[in-house]
Amino acid sequence: MLQIETLKVSSPGRICLFGEHQDYLDLEVVAAAISLRFYVEGKRRSDDRFIINLPDLGEKEEFQVSGELPYRNKRDYLRSTVNILLRLGCQFKTGWDVNMHGEIPINAGTSSSSAMVVAWTKFLLEASGASHLAERPEQVAELAHRAEVVEFNEPGGKMDHFTSAVGGLVGIKFLPQLNLTRLNAPLGKFVLGDSLEKKDTTGTLGSVRERVNAGLQMIRRVEPAFDLKKASEEEVSRLSQNLPPEIKNPLLGAVLNRELTREGLRLFHSSEFDHKEFGRLLTEHQKVLKELVGISTPKIDRMIQAALAAGAFGGKINGSGQGGCMFVYAPEEPEEVARAIERAGGRAYLVEIDRGLRKEE
Repeated sequence: MLQIETLKVSSPGRICLFGEHQDYLDLEVVAAAISLRFYVEGKRRSDDRFIINLPDLGEKEEFQVSGELPYRNKRDYLRSTVNILLRLGCQFKTGWDVNMHGEIPINAGTSSSSAMVVAWTKFLLEASGASHLAERPEQVAELAHRAEVVEFNEPGGKMDHFTSAVGGLVGIKFLPQLNLTRLNAPLGKFVLGDSLEKKDTTGTLGSVRERVNAGLQMIRRVEPAFDLKKASEEEVSRLSQNLPPEIKNPLLGAVLNRELTREGLRLFHSSEFDHKEFGRLLTEHQKVLKELVGISTPKIDRMIQAALAAGAFGGKINGSGQGGCMFVYAPEEPEEVARAIERAGGRAYLVEIDRGLRKEE
Protein backbone atom coordinates (compact mmCIF):
# COMPACT_ATOMS: atom_id res chain seq x y z
CA MET A 1 0.00 0.00 0.00
CA LEU A 2 1.31 3.44 -0.97
CA GLN A 3 2.18 5.61 2.01
CA ILE A 4 0.54 9.02 2.18
CA GLU A 5 3.09 11.78 2.70
CA THR A 6 0.80 14.71 3.49
CA LEU A 7 -2.61 14.77 5.13
CA LYS A 8 -5.19 17.37 6.12
CA VAL A 9 -8.36 16.71 8.14
CA SER A 10 -11.00 19.09 9.49
CA SER A 11 -14.05 18.93 11.73
CA PRO A 12 -16.63 21.57 12.71
CA GLY A 13 -17.62 23.21 15.95
CA ARG A 14 -21.20 22.82 17.11
CA ILE A 15 -24.13 24.59 18.65
CA CYS A 16 -26.71 22.85 20.83
CA LEU A 17 -30.16 23.88 19.64
CA PHE A 18 -32.17 21.94 22.23
CA GLY A 19 -31.11 19.82 25.18
CA GLU A 20 -28.33 21.84 26.81
CA HIS A 21 -27.04 19.96 29.88
CA GLN A 22 -29.13 16.95 28.82
CA ASP A 23 -26.75 14.54 27.11
CA TYR A 24 -25.00 13.42 30.30
CA LEU A 25 -28.47 12.66 31.73
CA ASP A 26 -29.15 10.40 28.72
CA LEU A 27 -31.91 12.74 27.53
CA GLU A 28 -32.42 13.68 23.88
CA VAL A 29 -30.57 16.58 22.23
CA VAL A 30 -30.74 18.44 18.94
CA ALA A 31 -27.43 19.89 17.79
CA ALA A 32 -25.88 21.34 14.64
CA ALA A 33 -22.39 21.49 13.17
CA ILE A 34 -21.39 25.05 12.24
CA SER A 35 -19.15 26.59 9.60
CA LEU A 36 -16.27 27.26 11.97
CA ARG A 37 -13.80 24.39 11.72
CA PHE A 38 -10.68 22.91 13.29
CA TYR A 39 -7.85 21.75 11.01
CA VAL A 40 -5.12 19.15 11.53
CA GLU A 41 -2.56 19.01 8.74
CA GLY A 42 0.74 17.22 8.60
CA LYS A 43 3.71 15.97 6.64
CA ARG A 44 5.32 12.59 7.24
CA ARG A 45 8.80 12.66 8.82
CA SER A 46 11.68 10.31 8.13
CA ASP A 47 12.14 9.60 11.87
CA ASP A 48 9.69 8.54 14.58
CA ARG A 49 9.02 11.92 16.19
CA PHE A 50 5.69 13.73 16.29
CA ILE A 51 6.21 17.50 16.39
CA ILE A 52 2.90 19.31 16.84
CA ASN A 53 2.50 23.07 16.55
CA LEU A 54 -0.58 24.71 18.10
CA PRO A 55 -0.27 28.37 17.06
CA ASP A 56 -3.70 29.34 18.45
CA LEU A 57 -2.42 28.49 21.94
CA GLY A 58 1.22 29.43 21.35
CA GLU A 59 2.22 25.88 22.28
CA LYS A 60 4.27 23.03 20.85
CA GLU A 61 4.20 19.31 21.68
CA GLU A 62 6.77 16.61 20.87
CA PHE A 63 6.80 12.86 21.51
CA GLN A 64 7.90 9.50 20.14
CA VAL A 65 5.44 6.63 20.03
CA SER A 66 7.30 3.57 21.29
CA GLY A 67 4.47 2.60 23.63
CA GLU A 68 1.68 4.29 25.56
CA LEU A 69 2.49 7.91 26.31
CA PRO A 70 2.57 9.31 29.86
CA TYR A 71 0.20 12.19 30.56
CA ARG A 72 1.77 15.53 31.43
CA ASN A 73 -1.36 17.40 32.43
CA LYS A 74 -4.95 16.81 33.48
CA ARG A 75 -6.44 16.89 29.97
CA ASP A 76 -3.66 15.67 27.72
CA TYR A 77 -5.93 14.95 24.75
CA LEU A 78 -3.21 14.70 22.10
CA ARG A 79 -1.50 11.89 23.97
CA SER A 80 -4.69 10.18 25.16
CA THR A 81 -5.89 9.85 21.55
CA VAL A 82 -2.63 8.14 20.62
CA ASN A 83 -3.01 5.78 23.58
CA ILE A 84 -6.62 4.89 22.73
CA LEU A 85 -5.56 3.98 19.19
CA LEU A 86 -2.51 2.01 20.36
CA ARG A 87 -4.85 -0.17 22.45
CA LEU A 88 -6.79 -0.94 19.27
CA GLY A 89 -3.63 -2.10 17.52
CA CYS A 90 -2.59 1.02 15.60
CA GLN A 91 1.09 1.19 14.74
CA PHE A 92 2.94 4.43 14.02
CA LYS A 93 5.93 3.53 11.86
CA THR A 94 7.02 7.14 11.31
CA GLY A 95 6.48 10.48 12.95
CA TRP A 96 4.76 13.57 11.54
CA ASP A 97 5.18 17.31 11.50
CA VAL A 98 1.69 18.51 12.45
CA ASN A 99 0.04 21.91 12.50
CA MET A 100 -3.26 22.35 14.37
CA HIS A 101 -5.32 25.50 14.06
CA GLY A 102 -8.95 26.45 14.29
CA GLU A 103 -11.61 29.04 13.55
CA ILE A 104 -13.71 27.98 16.56
CA PRO A 105 -13.65 30.23 19.68
CA ILE A 106 -11.53 28.47 22.30
CA ASN A 107 -13.04 27.45 25.65
CA ALA A 108 -16.26 29.23 24.70
CA GLY A 109 -18.89 26.47 24.48
CA THR A 110 -18.67 25.65 20.77
CA SER A 111 -16.75 22.40 21.23
CA SER A 112 -13.33 23.51 20.09
CA SER A 113 -11.66 20.76 22.14
CA SER A 114 -14.01 18.02 20.90
CA ALA A 115 -13.60 19.17 17.28
CA MET A 116 -9.83 19.01 17.80
CA VAL A 117 -9.96 15.48 19.24
CA VAL A 118 -12.31 14.28 16.47
CA ALA A 119 -10.02 15.67 13.77
CA TRP A 120 -6.88 14.38 15.53
CA THR A 121 -8.41 10.90 15.86
CA LYS A 122 -9.17 10.79 12.15
CA PHE A 123 -5.72 12.16 11.29
CA LEU A 124 -3.97 9.47 13.33
CA LEU A 125 -6.12 6.68 11.86
CA GLU A 126 -5.25 7.79 8.34
CA ALA A 127 -1.58 8.46 9.17
CA SER A 128 -1.14 4.97 10.64
CA GLY A 129 -2.98 3.23 7.80
CA ALA A 130 -5.67 2.08 10.23
CA SER A 131 -8.72 3.94 8.91
CA HIS A 132 -10.50 0.56 8.72
CA LEU A 133 -10.79 0.64 12.54
CA ALA A 134 -13.28 3.53 12.29
CA GLU A 135 -14.66 3.78 8.79
CA ARG A 136 -17.84 5.67 9.75
CA PRO A 137 -17.90 9.14 11.38
CA GLU A 138 -19.87 7.71 14.31
CA GLN A 139 -17.02 5.29 15.03
CA VAL A 140 -14.48 8.13 15.00
CA ALA A 141 -16.75 10.05 17.39
CA GLU A 142 -16.86 7.13 19.81
CA LEU A 143 -13.05 6.92 19.88
CA ALA A 144 -12.74 10.68 20.35
CA HIS A 145 -15.17 10.54 23.27
CA ARG A 146 -13.06 7.83 24.89
CA ALA A 147 -9.93 9.95 24.46
CA GLU A 148 -11.41 13.20 25.78
CA VAL A 149 -13.97 12.13 28.38
CA VAL A 150 -13.65 8.50 29.44
CA GLU A 151 -9.86 8.46 29.68
CA PHE A 152 -9.87 11.36 32.16
CA ASN A 153 -13.16 10.51 33.90
CA GLU A 154 -14.67 13.86 32.96
CA PRO A 155 -18.38 14.78 33.16
CA GLY A 156 -19.13 15.49 29.47
CA GLY A 157 -21.46 13.52 27.21
CA LYS A 158 -21.21 12.40 23.58
CA MET A 159 -23.15 15.17 21.85
CA ASP A 160 -20.10 17.23 20.89
CA HIS A 161 -18.12 14.40 19.32
CA PHE A 162 -21.00 12.92 17.35
CA THR A 163 -22.24 16.29 16.07
CA SER A 164 -18.75 17.29 14.96
CA ALA A 165 -18.02 13.95 13.29
CA VAL A 166 -21.38 13.45 11.57
CA GLY A 167 -22.11 17.10 10.79
CA GLY A 168 -25.30 18.79 9.69
CA LEU A 169 -28.34 18.89 11.93
CA VAL A 170 -28.77 15.87 14.21
CA GLY A 171 -31.12 14.53 16.85
CA ILE A 172 -29.47 12.18 19.32
CA LYS A 173 -31.06 9.67 21.69
CA PHE A 174 -28.75 7.96 24.16
CA LEU A 175 -30.85 5.07 25.51
CA PRO A 176 -31.32 2.14 25.20
CA GLN A 177 -28.36 2.74 22.89
CA LEU A 178 -27.10 5.80 21.09
CA ASN A 179 -29.31 6.54 18.10
CA LEU A 180 -28.53 9.44 15.79
CA THR A 181 -31.05 10.88 13.33
CA ARG A 182 -30.05 13.29 10.58
CA LEU A 183 -32.62 16.08 10.47
CA ASN A 184 -33.52 18.28 7.53
CA ALA A 185 -34.78 21.84 7.81
CA PRO A 186 -34.31 24.92 5.57
CA LEU A 187 -32.38 26.81 8.24
CA GLY A 188 -30.89 30.20 7.44
CA LYS A 189 -28.00 31.97 9.11
CA PHE A 190 -27.14 32.01 12.79
CA VAL A 191 -25.03 34.59 14.57
CA LEU A 192 -22.68 33.19 17.18
CA GLY A 193 -21.59 35.66 19.85
CA ASP A 194 -18.53 35.13 22.02
CA SER A 195 -19.02 36.97 25.32
CA LEU A 196 -15.24 36.88 25.84
CA GLU A 197 -15.99 35.73 29.39
CA LYS A 198 -13.79 32.79 30.30
CA LYS A 199 -15.58 29.74 31.64
CA ASP A 200 -14.80 26.51 33.47
CA THR A 201 -16.42 23.87 31.25
CA THR A 202 -15.78 20.79 33.34
CA GLY A 203 -16.44 22.65 36.58
CA THR A 204 -19.83 23.94 35.41
CA LEU A 205 -20.80 20.60 33.86
CA GLY A 206 -19.81 18.78 37.00
CA SER A 207 -21.67 21.18 39.27
CA VAL A 208 -24.97 20.98 37.38
CA ARG A 209 -24.67 17.23 36.91
CA GLU A 210 -23.90 16.64 40.59
CA ARG A 211 -26.88 18.74 41.73
CA VAL A 212 -29.29 17.00 39.35
CA ASN A 213 -28.01 13.56 40.35
CA ALA A 214 -28.29 14.50 44.03
CA GLY A 215 -31.91 15.45 43.43
CA LEU A 216 -32.60 12.20 41.61
CA GLN A 217 -31.14 10.18 44.48
CA MET A 218 -33.29 12.03 47.03
CA ILE A 219 -36.47 11.54 44.98
CA ARG A 220 -35.77 7.85 44.40
CA ARG A 221 -35.62 7.25 48.12
CA VAL A 222 -39.33 8.11 48.10
CA GLU A 223 -40.20 6.97 44.55
CA PRO A 224 -37.75 4.18 43.57
CA ALA A 225 -39.25 3.90 40.06
CA PHE A 226 -38.86 7.63 39.27
CA ASP A 227 -37.72 8.08 35.64
CA LEU A 228 -36.45 11.48 34.49
CA LYS A 229 -37.24 10.58 30.87
CA LYS A 230 -40.96 10.13 31.65
CA ALA A 231 -41.72 12.28 34.71
CA SER A 232 -44.07 15.25 34.25
CA GLU A 233 -43.33 18.79 35.41
CA GLU A 234 -46.07 18.44 38.03
CA GLU A 235 -44.60 15.18 39.35
CA VAL A 236 -41.12 16.65 39.66
CA SER A 237 -42.46 19.80 41.32
CA ARG A 238 -44.35 17.69 43.86
CA LEU A 239 -41.48 15.30 44.64
CA SER A 240 -38.86 18.05 44.86
CA GLN A 241 -40.84 20.63 46.84
CA ASN A 242 -38.81 20.08 50.01
CA LEU A 243 -35.43 20.04 48.30
CA PRO A 244 -33.15 23.10 48.48
CA PRO A 245 -33.49 25.46 45.45
CA GLU A 246 -29.97 24.75 44.19
CA ILE A 247 -31.01 21.10 43.70
CA LYS A 248 -34.70 21.49 42.89
CA ASN A 249 -34.27 24.15 40.19
CA PRO A 250 -31.84 22.38 37.83
CA LEU A 251 -33.84 19.16 38.25
CA LEU A 252 -37.02 20.93 37.18
CA GLY A 253 -35.03 22.64 34.43
CA ALA A 254 -34.00 19.25 33.07
CA VAL A 255 -37.65 18.24 32.70
CA LEU A 256 -38.65 21.52 31.03
CA ASN A 257 -35.69 21.31 28.66
CA ARG A 258 -36.62 17.71 27.84
CA GLU A 259 -40.07 18.90 26.75
CA LEU A 260 -38.65 21.82 24.75
CA THR A 261 -36.35 19.38 22.97
CA ARG A 262 -39.30 17.21 22.05
CA GLU A 263 -41.17 20.26 20.76
CA GLY A 264 -38.12 21.13 18.69
CA LEU A 265 -37.99 17.63 17.24
CA ARG A 266 -41.67 17.81 16.29
CA LEU A 267 -40.98 21.11 14.54
CA PHE A 268 -38.12 19.58 12.53
CA HIS A 269 -40.33 16.67 11.49
CA SER A 270 -43.26 18.89 10.44
CA SER A 271 -44.16 19.28 6.77
CA GLU A 272 -43.55 23.05 6.87
CA PHE A 273 -40.77 24.48 9.02
CA ASP A 274 -41.88 27.47 11.12
CA HIS A 275 -38.84 29.73 11.48
CA LYS A 276 -40.49 32.07 14.02
CA GLU A 277 -41.59 29.15 16.20
CA PHE A 278 -38.06 27.76 16.07
CA GLY A 279 -36.77 31.09 17.38
CA ARG A 280 -39.40 31.19 20.11
CA LEU A 281 -38.42 27.74 21.34
CA LEU A 282 -34.75 28.76 21.49
CA THR A 283 -35.65 31.75 23.66
CA GLU A 284 -37.81 29.57 25.91
CA HIS A 285 -34.85 27.23 26.32
CA GLN A 286 -32.68 30.20 27.31
CA LYS A 287 -35.22 31.23 29.96
CA VAL A 288 -34.97 27.79 31.60
CA LEU A 289 -31.17 27.76 31.38
CA LYS A 290 -31.00 31.21 32.96
CA GLU A 291 -33.66 30.96 35.67
CA LEU A 292 -33.51 27.29 36.70
CA VAL A 293 -30.25 25.73 35.53
CA GLY A 294 -28.41 28.96 36.32
CA ILE A 295 -25.74 28.91 33.62
CA SER A 296 -26.26 32.27 31.88
CA THR A 297 -24.49 35.53 32.75
CA PRO A 298 -25.67 39.17 32.73
CA LYS A 299 -23.47 39.95 29.72
CA ILE A 300 -24.80 37.01 27.71
CA ASP A 301 -28.35 38.05 28.63
CA ARG A 302 -27.62 41.56 27.29
CA MET A 303 -26.14 40.15 24.08
CA ILE A 304 -29.21 38.01 23.46
CA GLN A 305 -31.58 40.90 24.13
CA ALA A 306 -29.61 43.18 21.81
CA ALA A 307 -29.76 40.55 19.07
CA LEU A 308 -33.51 40.04 19.48
CA ALA A 309 -34.07 43.81 19.33
CA ALA A 310 -32.07 43.88 16.07
CA GLY A 311 -34.31 41.28 14.43
CA ALA A 312 -33.11 37.83 15.53
CA PHE A 313 -35.92 35.30 15.86
CA GLY A 314 -34.61 33.76 19.09
CA GLY A 315 -31.49 32.57 20.84
CA LYS A 316 -29.79 31.03 23.85
CA ILE A 317 -26.53 30.45 25.62
CA ASN A 318 -24.42 27.69 24.08
CA GLY A 319 -22.44 25.03 25.90
CA SER A 320 -21.83 24.47 29.60
CA GLY A 321 -22.36 28.14 30.40
CA GLN A 322 -21.15 30.69 32.96
CA GLY A 323 -19.40 32.47 30.10
CA GLY A 324 -18.44 31.56 26.56
CA CYS A 325 -20.83 31.87 23.64
CA MET A 326 -24.47 32.48 22.86
CA PHE A 327 -26.15 32.25 19.48
CA VAL A 328 -29.27 33.56 17.81
CA TYR A 329 -31.21 32.46 14.76
CA ALA A 330 -31.12 35.39 12.35
CA PRO A 331 -32.26 34.41 8.84
CA GLU A 332 -33.13 38.07 8.15
CA GLU A 333 -30.40 40.75 8.23
CA PRO A 334 -27.83 38.71 10.17
CA GLU A 335 -25.19 41.42 9.65
CA GLU A 336 -27.28 43.93 11.64
CA VAL A 337 -27.78 41.33 14.37
CA ALA A 338 -24.02 40.72 14.46
CA ARG A 339 -23.39 44.45 14.86
CA ALA A 340 -25.86 44.56 17.76
CA ILE A 341 -24.02 41.71 19.51
CA GLU A 342 -20.71 43.52 19.09
CA ARG A 343 -22.18 46.77 20.43
CA ALA A 344 -23.18 44.74 23.50
CA GLY A 345 -19.54 43.76 23.99
CA GLY A 346 -19.36 40.40 22.21
CA ARG A 347 -17.45 39.12 19.20
CA ALA A 348 -19.82 38.02 16.44
CA TYR A 349 -19.51 35.28 13.82
CA LEU A 350 -21.99 34.63 11.01
CA VAL A 351 -22.37 30.85 10.73
CA GLU A 352 -24.38 28.26 8.83
CA ILE A 353 -25.00 24.55 9.25
CA ASP A 354 -21.93 22.71 7.93
CA ARG A 355 -20.67 19.28 6.98
CA GLY A 356 -18.98 17.00 9.47
CA LEU A 357 -15.54 15.41 9.66
CA ARG A 358 -13.72 15.32 6.34
CA LYS A 359 -10.36 14.79 4.68
CA GLU A 360 -9.34 17.96 2.86
CA GLU A 361 -7.97 17.76 -0.67
